[in-house]
Amino acid sequence: MIWRGASALAGAALGLAAPLAGADWRERLALAGPRVAPGGIWLHAASVGELTSARVLAEALARDFPLVVTTNSLTGRDLARRLGYPCALAPLDVPQAVARFLDRVRPSVMVTVENELWPNRSALAAAQGMAQVVVGARLSEGSAARWARLPGLIGPMLRRIDALSAQDGASEARLLALGLRPEALAGRLSLKLLAPAQTRPGPEPADRGLVVLAASTHAGEEALVLDAWAAARATVPGLRLILAPRHPERGDAVAALIAARGLGFARRSAGGTAAAELLLADTLGEMAGWYAAAGICITGGSFVDHGGHTPWEPAAWRCAILHGPHVANQAEAYAALDGAGAALGCDAAALPGVLAELAGDAARRRGMGDAARALLLARAGDPAPLLARIRHLAQSRRHPDM
Repeated sequence: MIWRGASALAGAALGLAAPLAGADWRERLALAGPRVAPGGIWLHAASVGELTSARVLAEALARDFPLVVTTNSLTGRDLARRLGYPCALAPLDVPQAVARFLDRVRPSVMVTVENELWPNRSALAAAQGMAQVVVGARLSEGSAARWARLPGLIGPMLRRIDALSAQDGASEARLLALGLRPEALAGRLSLKLLAPAQTRPGPEPADRGLVVLAASTHAGEEALVLDAWAAARATVPGLRLILAPRHPERGDAVAALIAARGLGFARRSAGGTAAAELLLADTLGEMAGWYAAAGICITGGSFVDHGGHTPWEPAAWRCAILHGPHVANQAEAYAALDGAGAALGCDAAALPGVLAELAGDAARRRGMGDAARALLLARAGDPAPLLARIRHLAQSRRHPDM
């Protein structure tokens, strides 16, 4: 009652100031924004990261229903528009703004990404008969303790949820303890892994085991990769290298490193291909092709202290993954892959020997690649049951005049 009363007073005051508001604030007050066909899906994602992680779900739902996206940030709104979705900044959680937004869009289902739960949004959506779904939900122990002190806010919101897919079992348990109905639980998904899990590798090229990709390298890594590859090639004739700097604008500097070693090479920016003995992949937007071509992937940012880049893209392509000791940003992922025999950590001194060993052992290399992809698919989860549940909710909640 306190929240509803205070937010209603705030909404009234903001309404009086609306004539002086700029375009973005008018969107937040739902005085402007997109109009879409009624009966569709409202997808809310806080910003770029959340929207990117939900992209697979958004694309699938947009094939069957009108989809409108809201975000809290201008960058998130810009991304949604680039993806081709009607989008606006999310309405402020004051009754007047939320009501105006719902009257304009008239969705059947509200899909919320991660933790964006708001009391007025929840109550007004329920009053209009709208189904409520949360995807990628996570709740830390500290957040759960804070919410537990506000049972009058969190309890009703959780009880109104029709389907919730959590990221982990601990979040599920905390949400159930705070009021989520057990029947609302849906299968767990890792939203960030859904996109790489959609990759469908084709048949493996016969020479893939002789191609090494150094992906997203940083200054200080290219030199050690070049030296390791040259040493391994002395043991494994025909071993090729695709060197893909994290920032392609460093292409000239990396080219100078290669030339200083007297190595012949091709540059992708000048038309070179993966058939080259050494390809400097100094372009953007072509990493999928390099993963497909290479049986072994050295993940960049791990041999210098940049925390390590994601291992899940090479895992999607069944690459045998090699990494250095600096993987703090992805520590749990690398530990799981190492433990599954899908990835192998080493230091710069050991890299030449490890490269030669893997390139010469096709069975081990393929086994690592298969294990990496299997772990990715297991962790991502299958979005099909959740999508089917959302579609059923959308169809069952449509108003007869929609």
